[in-house]
Amino acid sequence: MHEALGEAAARGARVIASLLKRHGGWIALLFVGVLLPLWVFTELADEVHELERFVFDDPILLRAHAHAGPALDRFFIVVSRIGYEGVIAIDVVIVLSLLGFKRWREATFAAVAFMGSALLNLGSKQLFQRDRPSLWESVSPETTFSFPSGHAMGSMTLAMVVILLAWPTRWRWPVLPMAVVFVLLVGFSRIYLGVHYPSDILGGWVAAMAWVAGAHLLLFRGSLRPWKRASTAVQQSGNCDAL
Repeated sequence: MHEALGEAAARGARVIASLLKRHGGWIALLFVGVLLPLWVFTELADEVHELERFVFDDPILLRAHAHAGPALDRFFIVVSRIGYEGVIAIDVVIVLSLLGFKRWREATFAAVAFMGSALLNLGSKQLFQRDRPSLWESVSPETTFSFPSGHAMGSMTLAMVVILLAWPTRWRWPVLPMAVVFVLLVGFSRIYLGVHYPSDILGGWVAAMAWVAGAHLLLFRGSLRPWKRASTAVQQSGNCDAL
């Protein structure tokens, strides 16, 4: 009796270990990339909807503005411009390049991520209609609504797409730090210029993370991975099931 229970427990442990080994990455992406960002965005959106002020917004803005000067003004204006116009250009290049190499699933993922993120940002701005900060007169003023930040959302969407596409390859480690630095620079440029609250930036980041991670989980579900042909993935899945 005890031996039978022991064998059943050992068999169950092996099955669980096998499932975690095969799907652990997807579970982690679901939690870190979708559920956690959605929770953060919901908390931020609830406060914005109720016209509440975040205690960290004004102090961070004023701290950034304390370092303002002509050289930094010019630098962060350029960074901000790259974070919008440059991001759009890179998005188009990525999708067209993937289509040119006939990577249909990867191109679909990138296009859905980029276009969906842009539409989600536009819709969210109209929904929340949060006014821009007005602590000082910005050298690069904006007239649209503030939450969530379009620059933060667009740069994070681009970074997430590139990271997730590069993750199965040897390029993931060079890509990861460059993407992180780029996202942080673009986000801080909007705070430095005084056109976004830090909570706008955070909201844009987590909204983009949830959207891109969700699209990735849907389009590369099961044994599919970026840069793998569907037939190879199906064959590998069948071999695993046979085992």
